[in-house]
This record gives sequence, structure tokens and C-alpha cells, in this order.
Amino acid sequence: MPLVELYESGASASWQGCLLDSSSCIDKRGCLSAEKKMSTRTRGRKRTKPAVEEEVHEIVESLNGDASMRGSQENIQDQLQQGVDNASGGNFRVIQTLENYGIASADIKKLMESGFYTVEAVAYAPKKNLLAVKGISEAKVEKIMAECAKLVPMGFASAIVYHEARKEIIMVTTGSREVDKLLGGGIETGSITELFGEFRTGKTQLCHTLCVTCQLPISNGGAEGMALYIDTEGTFRPERLVAVAERYKLDAQDVLANVACARAYNSDHQQNLLVQASAMMAENRFAIIIVDSATALYRTDYNGRSELAARQMHLGKFLRSLQNLAEEYGVAVVVTNQVVANVDGSAQMFQADPRKPIGGHIMAHASTTRLSLRKGRGEQRIIKVYDSPCLPEAEAIFGIYEDGVGDVRD
Repeated sequence: MPLVELYESGASASWQGCLLDSSSCIDKRGCLSAEKKMSTRTRGRKRTKPAVEEEVHEIVESLNGDASMRGSQENIQDQLQQGVDNASGGNFRVIQTLENYGIASADIKKLMESGFYTVEAVAYAPKKNLLAVKGISEAKVEKIMAECAKLVPMGFASAIVYHEARKEIIMVTTGSREVDKLLGGGIETGSITELFGEFRTGKTQLCHTLCVTCQLPISNGGAEGMALYIDTEGTFRPERLVAVAERYKLDAQDVLANVACARAYNSDHQQNLLVQASAMMAENRFAIIIVDSATALYRTDYNGRSELAARQMHLGKFLRSLQNLAEEYGVAVVVTNQVVANVDGSAQMFQADPRKPIGGHIMAHASTTRLSLRKGRGEQRIIKVYDSPCLPEAEAIFGIYEDGVGDVRD
């Protein structure tokens, strides 16, 4: 059954026989197809890991000439090599790799049944989560953790390496040159970008456009990967993807086949969908995860102040899971968020916009980049950098049209 039919019929997105396999790649039209092979090992990166390693060797040579920084060449080399592995988000190892290091296949199967599909997922997990896996003893958990620690470097590394790695991060175009310029190239892979604003500000339309642009070649502002879409409000519309695909002269059927969508019906279901997402991304090349909206179901499932602490705890767990996926697979994560009016009248007198995003400090700390959207004249919308570790506070104007998000048209 095609993907769109699966979504519209409400069937479970098991994805058996519905997704392109890991042999997908970009064809001559610039869209993902299953005609040629593409590696699923490197995602969210412009260059290959060997290219960064070559630069690391040059850095080591320069350090050797400085007695104040030299120390042991072997220690420096190990440190920088760990930095390469740490910073190269998306170079994940499938969990079956542990079989080569003395971990029984039966134990690996149990880990997969509990939602661990990569070595990185196991390495990043707290010990109590591994102890909760049914059928694995504490002694086995200790051995598994020890082997994962050997494969996944999680120590210190030189800032030089991280600086070089930042240059290699892929940016996914939003469809608007002005917005891309505002964001330093587009939506960043390997981190969470939050879009918040009131209704009709363009959040969902931007998400639909990203489902298509992420499939473009890297040279055209894409990330050469598939899109995963979690719809919590019933606003996903495949026909919008068709219109955007035609704008970029892509085959509409190929574009639709490379967008995995699931409808979330409650906050627990929303969390469980991330387990399915991890399994899918371990087998196929994905470029972006979209959650529209991340907070809607938590607002309805947890009511009143008495459940506020529980709501924030579960929301924090969901956002942490998203961040783990972004780091493990090197994908961009985009979440939309609702706003609420600030009822403090005195505060409104000194604020340009009295509305604030839902989620409080939990959402604020989880999102790497926070973007505020508001209405402009007619089809125009205004996007503002609300919070970012590296972008200045600024605004850009874009438009919403039949063929997606783009620059303002006369």
C-alpha cells in the first residue's frame, strides 16, 4: 500500500514494503530514487570523515611545533581522533556491530525490542534504562556498556576539531533565500529547531516545504535524504508536497514515497513513534524529522496545575529522545509549538509581543534554535530569531504560496 494511502486510511506505519531501502540515492532529476546505491553511514555532513581526519593530521603537525601545547603526540592524536568521531554526527553503528565484540545475538535482539537500534543509542543511555531491558542481567549490562564505550568516544576533544566539524554541517533550505540568509544557510542538521507562533503564521506550511527541500542534492540546498513527519493535529496534506515538488521540478510520486508520516493520537503514542522512527532511520537515509505540533497533545493529556509537573517531565523526555535521534543519525529536527497569551497585564505594557511559547523552560532549553513567526500583510509572514547559540537576533520576511514557502513576490 503506498505511503499516502497508509496515512489517509489510518493504518499503522509499519513501513514494511513501503519505504525505499538503503540503496536510495539522488537521481538525475534531483530526487531520491532506488536506482543507485547511497551510503547511509554519513548524514548531516558535507564532507567525508577521512577529509576531516586529514585536517586533524595537519593540526597535529602544527601542535608538534609548539612546545607549550605539545605534550605527548599520541595523546593529542587520540584526543583529536575522538573529536572527529564525536563531532561527525550521523556516522552511527548499527547495534548488530556488538556481535563482533562478544555480545550475544539474543541480547542484541532484546535491546532492539526495547528501542535500541544503534551502538550510540546504547552508549548514550543511562544505566537504569539498560537494566530495565527484560532478560538482560546487570553483569551483561556492564559488559555491553564497556564495549559501547570502546566504540563510541565520549571524552574531551580539542575545540579545533569541533570548529572544523561545524563547517561541515549541512543546512536544509527553507525555500526562501531571505530566511536561509537569516539562519546562516537554512535549517541546521544535528539539532532541534523550534517554530512557534499563533495560527496561520506559516509553521505547517514551512514544514511541508522542508519535506521536499530535504530531498534535494546538497549542492541545491538539500540534504539528500527522506523526511519523517509526526502529525499531532491532523494537518498533514500530501497535495501540498506535490505542489512544492512541481516547483522544484521533482517527480511527485518519488517525493511522496520519501516522506514517512504517522498520526499521533495521544502523548504516549507520540513518544512511542520515536522508537519506530529510530528503527526506520537505522535502515534508511533520513534527513529531517518534523513534529507538528510537539506540545499540542501534552496540553490536552495533562490538565491543570496538578498535572503540570507530570506534563513537563513527559515533554522533557520526548524532547530528549528527539535530541538523541538528531545526534545519532545527524538529521535536522523541526518542531512546531503553540503560543499562549501572557495574562499579566503589567508585563504586556513593556513587551512588544505579549504571547509566549508553550512548554516553559523545558522547551526553551531543549531547542537549539527558536524561531518566532507572526503574520504580515496578505501572504507575507515575518520570522524572527528568538534564541540561538550563534545567530544574531534579526528578522526576515517570506511568503506562503501555492507551491510552498518562498521569497516575497510582487
